[in-house]
Amino acid sequence: MSLKFTLAVALLLSLFWLPQQQTSSLTPKTLQKALAGKPKGADADKLAEDIRAWFGKEALVKGAPAKTDDLAVAWAIETANAKAAPRVVSLDGKFTLSLVRVGNSDVYAGVAELKEGQAMRWQFELGDQKLMAGNGQLEVYTAPPESKKQPGVPEGKLIQMPKWESKIFAGTTRDWWVYIPAQYKAENPACVMVFQDGQSAKNYTPVMFDNMIAKGEMPITVGVFISPGTLAGGRSNRSFEYDTLSDQYARFLLEEILPEVEKTYPLRHDAASRAIGGISSGGICAWTVAWERPNEFSKVLSWVGSFTNIQHGATFKEGGHNYEAMVRKAPKRPIRIFMQDGENDLDNANGNWPLANQTLAKSLAFASYDFKFVYGSGFHSDRHGRAIMPDSLRWLWRDYKAEK
Repeated sequence: MSLKFTLAVALLLSLFWLPQQQTSSLTPKTLQKALAGKPKGADADKLAEDIRAWFGKEALVKGAPAKTDDLAVAWAIETANAKAAPRVVSLDGKFTLSLVRVGNSDVYAGVAELKEGQAMRWQFELGDQKLMAGNGQLEVYTAPPESKKQPGVPEGKLIQMPKWESKIFAGTTRDWWVYIPAQYKAENPACVMVFQDGQSAKNYTPVMFDNMIAKGEMPITVGVFISPGTLAGGRSNRSFEYDTLSDQYARFLLEEILPEVEKTYPLRHDAASRAIGGISSGGICAWTVAWERPNEFSKVLSWVGSFTNIQHGATFKEGGHNYEAMVRKAPKRPIRIFMQDGENDLDNANGNWPLANQTLAKSLAFASYDFKFVYGSGFHSDRHGRAIMPDSLRWLWRDYKAEK
């Protein structure tokens, strides 16, 4: 795979995983209320300035990406001499929203409530001009209560570990973090769940773990969040580590990372007490670890998994697209996997992600694996996965009993 494609995918994923920063007191719902009041004069001027601060002055002129809060979505644009109100239109023509002018300013804004899981590509229409903001992708979900801090729930601690220099992935260094639940006791080794692309997963997983461990919906579990390796010169080793079908990443975890964690925090070693998850290439990596070491890892979480031909090798046919056939032919492994994908996922030279995930799900069903596949309308993002993450974890850890 080309360096250009690798960098493009990394940039795409980083955009999905960056938390939305709000620089004003506006939210979609407060904006909706303000617009409904039809402000005039100084009130309208202030609202226009608040909208500029929220979306960004420069972004607003170019056509800013939408702002979301659960199912409520806000759009805004600033344009002079508009002959008619700008509109937001989905590319399939099923959604249209006329924006409202804010007082006598050149700012136009609007808010709509979408349906759970709704996904669409959209653009601004200014008369005959069409303007797409960013990649024009939008999907909305209700944030689960487990994703927010709850009163009285003991909080675990997230520890940034010293930068890791790997021997198994020679020449790479990486950042990584360890989450320790408040209920953890060294005399009782804990379960463990590893996350690829840990620089992102560490930002939202600990709160969910806190809430679900406190309610007894999952066992006391240490979280290990690991970033992809970086080679000399700053080149990412992500695709080689995640998309290659080999036992190398499993050995990296079992011989390097987990023993390092256990120097301070004893962990359980039975497969039933170990889980691993990731998004995109991190999702296929999670499956590969369990596939190669089913007696070490038995639970897999995959969001928009890249079960496609990315690391195609010299033969152009060595990639992850082979799993759909391997699952049918190879002896069944004792693996439980929760998969998520959406109909608007990627379609490129490496494969079609929706078809790859659907095909793998069919193979898992044929081979009588313990699996669950949730298929929605989303794009190549973590939004759907995060919305159903508590349900995913409950399903993965259901009927858990620690082996003696």
